[in-house]
Amino acid sequence: MQKARIVYLARQVGSLAVTAVTAASTLNGYRPLARSGYPSMFSWAFGLVVTEFPLQTLVSQLGGLTLTARRLARPVRAIAWLVAALSALGLLNFSRAGHQAAGPLTAALNEGLGPARRTDSAGLWRAPAGGGTAKAPGAVRMLRIWRDYAHDADISYGEYGGANRLDIWRRPDLDPTAAAPVLFQIPGGAWTTGNKRGQAHPLMSHLVELGWICVAVNYRHSPRNTWPDHIVDVKRALAWVKAHIAQYGGDPDFVAITGGSAGGHLSSLAALTPNDPRYQPGFEDADTTVQAAVPFYGVYDFTRFEDAMHPTMPELLERMVIKERHSTNPRVYADASPVNHVSADAPPFFVLHGRNDSLVPVEQARAFVARLRDVSTSPVAYAELPFTQHAFDMFGSVRAAHAAVAVEHFLAEIYANRRVRVAAP
Repeated sequence: MQKARIVYLARQVGSLAVTAVTAASTLNGYRPLARSGYPSMFSWAFGLVVTEFPLQTLVSQLGGLTLTARRLARPVRAIAWLVAALSALGLLNFSRAGHQAAGPLTAALNEGLGPARRTDSAGLWRAPAGGGTAKAPGAVRMLRIWRDYAHDADISYGEYGGANRLDIWRRPDLDPTAAAPVLFQIPGGAWTTGNKRGQAHPLMSHLVELGWICVAVNYRHSPRNTWPDHIVDVKRALAWVKAHIAQYGGDPDFVAITGGSAGGHLSSLAALTPNDPRYQPGFEDADTTVQAAVPFYGVYDFTRFEDAMHPTMPELLERMVIKERHSTNPRVYADASPVNHVSADAPPFFVLHGRNDSLVPVEQARAFVARLRDVSTSPVAYAELPFTQHAFDMFGSVRAAHAAVAVEHFLAEIYANRRVRVAAP
């Protein structure tokens, strides 16, 4: 009898604990419960799941409660269902926000490019023979999407083995003489990890379907390697693309660069330091210019330790990436910061960041965009997405699909304007 009583009480307490955790995960999606230290990693992970896959989360929560509710005492069951109902309302609102993400993205493009901008890319580049209708991403499809497009894989662009390899994504029926615009994708991973496969698949697959060529690269990681090895590799890969992409049907004169997190940092720095010999040792004369940059949730200022950086980032940079203390060598941190390289001739930028980012504070993007708008003569668009976490575009969520379309529209405007300038006498 005593054992049965203990099991009964454990079931009631366990149910309430699970209910509390599910409610907390929903609340965390609205306002991250932790933004510092290791707890912020859980805040990010749970926030990413509930905001990008709210309906799947809702089904799992309600399904689990349905299976266990009949074994609960009436008061406990009532509490569990009440909390689940409130959580469900929150999750449904996340779903609505994801489906309506086109709203803030469109507003960002209208502000950055003007309301008379292009709203599609029809007729701008040569579409594949089978038509250029992009398919909906879908989370499951994104898991193996590279198999459909990475027909030229693990191409070496440097001397450092697997760290210097790239994949070329293209439609198999793309005309080899298409001179297709090129997207150059840099993976994130805090400069210590990351791979050319697994990131930005919704964006790359969307553009490839429409007739683009996309290039995803690996680069050397810390702590085995030390800054600026990372950006040197990115520049070397970019130089390889500019020299060789025409052989695969790409246009070396129109290369847009993108990346998320550390990739957002590296893509921005590469875009703002074209042909800089400091980052091109041994290939100083190579062309590393790009025509547009689209960084996602990047780190743009390595010097803002106190007010715009995750609390664990300074230690990561000092001990593993740069391997020098900021207090003794602030210059290297300033030079590694894209915000300090903004100039009047910066290429067009479309910066995307989640307002609820637990890993890279949104203040990084705000300050970077403000600097771009103050100095650059090129268009600058900025989308700050509500209820959105770090790495929101990695999976085939609805929000990721809207972001891919918005990037397409931004690049279409830049591409069209450039074509007009080239054709002008």
